[in-house]
Amino acid sequence: MKNIIVKGIVAGLALMIFNLIAIYSIIFFFPKIADEYYNPIFSMESYKTTLYFIHPFLVSFALAWFWQRFKSLFHGSFWFRGFEVGLAYSFVAVFPSMWLIFSTMSVSLPIVLSWFAYGTLQGIVVGIIYAKIKP
Repeated sequence: MKNIIVKGIVAGLALMIFNLIAIYSIIFFFPKIADEYYNPIFSMESYKTTLYFIHPFLVSFALAWFWQRFKSLFHGSFWFRGFEVGLAYSFVAVFPSMWLIFSTMSVSLPIVLSWFAYGTLQGIVVGIIYAKIKP
């Protein structure tokens, strides 16, 4: 159990760094998408901002459970295994969530597509980490 907690924290910290890079990349490379975050639909109340920074750890621990349970199904190099885990996460969790968000909320297709790419890359990053440190 201790082993899963330590590795989950390590993956969560790596994911938080990835998230910060992704945020600044969106601002730099896609300023029109970044401008959409000024819409009142996005709330930046202080306690909700804290929830945003907890998110990488939720993803890393959820994928730690997934990896522990299903790692024997993934074969090949750790890069390939991590990529497969990220795609599985993307199809099982990210795609249905983005479908629901786009169909029910007033957000643009480019922002939902950026979230889909972001979620997929999160899964790949954590998958690679677990495939490397927890084969």
